Amino acid sequence: MTNRRQLIQGAAAGLLGLGALPSFAQSRVETLRIIVGFPPGGTTDAFARRVGDKLRGTYANNVIVDNKPGAGGQVGVLTLKAAPADGAHILYTPASMMTIFPHSFAKLPYAPTDVVPVGLGHATDHAFVAGPAVPESVKNLKDFIEWAKANPGKASIANPGSGSLPHLLAGRLAMLGGFQITNVPFPGSGPAIPQVLGGQVAGMSSPLGDMLQHHKSGKVRILATSGPERSPYTPEVATYREQGQGELVIREWFGFFAPSGTPDAIRESLNAALRAAMAQQDVREFVTPLAGHIEASTVADHSRRLATDSDMARRLVAALGFKADS
Repeated sequence: MTNRRQLIQGAAAGLLGLGALPSFAQSRVETLRIIVGFPPGGTTDAFARRVGDKLRGTYANNVIVDNKPGAGGQVGVLTLKAAPADGAHILYTPASMMTIFPHSFAKLPYAPTDVVPVGLGHATDHAFVAGPAVPESVKNLKDFIEWAKANPGKASIANPGSGSLPHLLAGRLAMLGGFQITNVPFPGSGPAIPQVLGGQVAGMSSPLGDMLQHHKSGKVRILATSGPERSPYTPEVATYREQGQGELVIREWFGFFAPSGTPDAIRESLNAALRAAMAQQDVREFVTPLAGHIEASTVADHSRRLATDSDMARRLVAALGFKADS
């Protein structure tokens, strides 16, 4: 009879181009808690729920997604920090909490070493969006910059958290473009979107997937995307780089983390289960409406990516002169 270890290894090995998976030595946990530091409805929450569905009955008998919004994702990290290092508690989060926040917050209530990488999940470009409060004649970044300069105080830009990568992208764009914006942070994209659609704020800087359906329906206009090339989800939208903002080329990843002190064997078991889940076709297709793509990895590769992008974030924060708690 095929056992659980064989099922997991057979489902994932080779499908993601990552080689053989580590031995899955841990027995099934009763309940896996996936912490998400944002409200339901956003990209992070949606992906965590889909992967969690695939872990139910394989890695764990039960899986719950525990939304802990607040402080731009910090509450989620703090919740994980306080959780047992037993393989039954993980966090799914954008990279910003681990790469940007340690450089932008002088009094961050956690250290990056309080949690440890388990594996990458998915990645996405970011979008700069104009809502109905901005005239229809504004079609690109040049138009928006001209409008913002001509209408001081009206360029209010929502983001999914102060100090998040979307926030810094918008702030750096304003600095480079020589115009002012009013930063309007929310505890995740979910609560911000109705404010953009309703015209209470002028626009938003957010993960592309959070605004894709509203762009397709004509309710908002995506003026730029942050990837190195045009997103296949919005091929009609020019990148920041194409519009003269070559510094703003950034693709953000989302990753799974465990509490510090989680044994290496448990992290490898979690990684194997997560990679098996993300190798399944319906999960890979699930990221399409999120405007993302799977970036599953080994534990070691996640650790290296974390170090590299933390250095990139340090340079971005320094260039912007941003201090989140100043």
